[in-house]
Amino acid sequence: MTIRKATLYTIPFLLAVAAPLAPADAHEPIYRNGVEIFLVRPDGTLLDYIPEYGSVVMGRDAYGRQTLLDANGDLVATEMTARDYQQVRRQPPGQTPESRGWQRDSRNARWQVPQGGYGAYTYPNNDNYGNGGWNGSASGNFGGEPLPQAAPQTSETRQAIAPAKLDMNVAALQVYLDRAGFSPGVIDGRMGDNVQKALAAYEEATGTTLDPNADSEKILASLSLDGGLPITTYTITAEDAAGPYVASIPSDYGEKAQLSAMSYTSVTEMLAEKFHMDERLLKSLNPDADFNRPGTTVKVVNPGASKKGSVARIIADKAKKQVLAYDEAGALIAAYPATIGSSDTPSPSGTVSVERIAIDPTYTYDPKKNFKQGNNDSVLTINPGPNGPVGNVWIALSKPSYGIHGTPDPEKIGKTSSHGCVRLTNWDATELAHMVKPGVTVEFVD
Repeated sequence: MTIRKATLYTIPFLLAVAAPLAPADAHEPIYRNGVEIFLVRPDGTLLDYIPEYGSVVMGRDAYGRQTLLDANGDLVATEMTARDYQQVRRQPPGQTPESRGWQRDSRNARWQVPQGGYGAYTYPNNDNYGNGGWNGSASGNFGGEPLPQAAPQTSETRQAIAPAKLDMNVAALQVYLDRAGFSPGVIDGRMGDNVQKALAAYEEATGTTLDPNADSEKILASLSLDGGLPITTYTITAEDAAGPYVASIPSDYGEKAQLSAMSYTSVTEMLAEKFHMDERLLKSLNPDADFNRPGTTVKVVNPGASKKGSVARIIADKAKKQVLAYDEAGALIAAYPATIGSSDTPSPSGTVSVERIAIDPTYTYDPKKNFKQGNNDSVLTINPGPNGPVGNVWIALSKPSYGIHGTPDPEKIGKTSSHGCVRLTNWDATELAHMVKPGVTVEFVD
């Protein structure tokens, strides 16, 4: 079929602004109570990822603004609304409100700009967002209060960041790409970076561009003829409702090692992964469903069958945060959004190879060989399960301790950093694992 040239776009801000605020390398949109939140580094630039759950703790600075701190208590980012961030962008580097003669009004928690001061601006403390973090300093406690510890992880705590408005045309496009082997990651009805990367890979492989709006009818027609429409129904079975499930997944590896299995925490989490979809999308499609009752029929995404083929070469593109899979003839046959290393624990450079593939692997934590997690100093064995540190797939590479693997947090793929490995959604890692064999080359591209 003939598809018109794509017009790519990003989720619009919920706040009215005169011009776009966020650069292309900023983190994915975050919304809280209908307001977009920016994660701003101490130097005033935007964080280009959403920190992994458990990698930061939440604090508050002297003025009540929520902050993200690393294990050493150093400031990673400060949460700001669009209006906050606009003001930070206007402020000359190195200046603080105090240094410019601003005064804080204790009656209404506002910064009052002196007459003739830098811009006619009154800084409100709306929605519990104060005016702290201007000088980028962070040490010890804030406001005399101790920093809270990371809470146990459940499927519910992962839903704290609300998605932008659902677009079913985008959801259909995501299903189309997923079936073709060019994964958009979690199917959520949002046009984010992972979808755009999948579109680029699809165009490289087929020479065809896609637009979720202009080509919506053609996309739906193609889906209906090959695998069915993008949304289908599923009846929850007794086995689905029974599990087994765990109440929560702790962030501490020592506590993880005490669990008999790294199971799902709910029926909705299990169903979301089964159908490659965002858990929030599942719930929004079924607002009145009792997911714990066998016999309940729910609407789910219809991702279709897994991609088939034989992969001869893999490229792990660090800049794109994407894994590209090629066959013997050099044709691109699959692509997956990925989390690939970090500045502190980078992935290897150059070419390595696949050594072995393990499904439902046991995870061995060794602080002397890998990384240090919490206060754990000894070797730990963490039992298999989709919520394990490497998900339910491990593709070992020839460089010791490195691999391509799944994740317990599919919605964070391409948005956070890893401990040097290549992280995919569990379903993408499973699909890739069935198309590779030992000896396949993996080239890391910077």
